[in-house]
Amino acid sequence: MGWFILAIAVFTEIVWALSLKWAATIGSWQASLVPISLSFLNMALLAFAMREISAGTAYAIWTGLGAIGVIIGGIILFGEKVNGVQLGFMALIVIGVAGTKLFAPA
Repeated sequence: MGWFILAIAVFTEIVWALSLKWAATIGSWQASLVPISLSFLNMALLAFAMREISAGTAYAIWTGLGAIGVIIGGIILFGEKVNGVQLGFMALIVIGVAGTKLFAPA
């Protein structure tokens, strides 16, 4: 169950970060409530996941996959650009996350 909660936390992290950019483009205090609300949900989910997964493993996966998701979301939603070198480093993050999960204690 911890891994499922962590997956939801990663998704929430991505949506939270992208909502920061969205709220900045809207520029209203009401729009700011979206990332603020998501930050509370995001932290709660990560904390619940850490009940079953070590803090280091959960945090590494949460930040790594969150970063990749935000980059991809930025490309899709905001037309942001990435180059080949950035894609290579993104691949290294994915490899690191996979290794962290693969070798995590049961």
